[in-house]
Amino acid sequence: CSLSVTDINLNSPNKGLLSDAMTDVPVDSAASARTSAPEGLTLAEEEELRSELAKVEEEIGTLRQVLAAKERHCGELKRKLGLTPLDGLKQNLSKSWHDVQVSSAYVRTSEKLGEWNDKVTQSDFYKKTQETLSQAGQKTSAALSNVGSVISRKLGDMSSYSIRHSISMPAMRNSATFKSFEDRVGTIKSRVVGSRENSTDSLHSPSGAGDKPPQDNAPF
Repeated sequence: CSLSVTDINLNSPNKGLLSDAMTDVPVDSAASARTSAPEGLTLAEEEELRSELAKVEEEIGTLRQVLAAKERHCGELKRKLGLTPLDGLKQNLSKSWHDVQVSSAYVRTSEKLGEWNDKVTQSDFYKKTQETLSQAGQKTSAALSNVGSVISRKLGDMSSYSIRHSISMPAMRNSATFKSFEDRVGTIKSRVVGSRENSTDSLHSPSGAGDKPPQDNAPF
């Protein structure tokens, strides 16, 4: 029988018809929980595949546990040997770089770069540029060499002048002209010193003091 919206109302006199109709429908719980088998597979094949999947998942879990235990053991061995994580990183990088070098892509790229290098070095533009740079380098070297020669010559002249000056001083002091000049300076100095001494003596002892007779200060 068909049910309308009014039949679902709880206040309707037909409210028990819905529950009665639902209880009359058979329900297979196992069939509803299990998904339908893919096309082309029988129920037996599906059960076999599901059993194999469960075994594989169990093996994966076991292998993960074994791998974790192996990693812990490896870490303990490295710690006892004094190996740091940086050493392991270097080793991994070296291995990765070696794998890259022996790979076919790297080999092909290296060959291609070698061909490009040969083409560039054999081109006229590269040769002209290299010649220009070589000439510029030679000119720069020559200019620096000239500057170094000038500086060395100037330093040599200064050194020669210093040596001549140091040698000429004793010779000049031993010459007759220098000795005559020293004698004149000494004579002038002695005269000046003598005149100063005479002036000092005249100030301390007035003239005529020795010829004047002493006065008699006795009272009459």
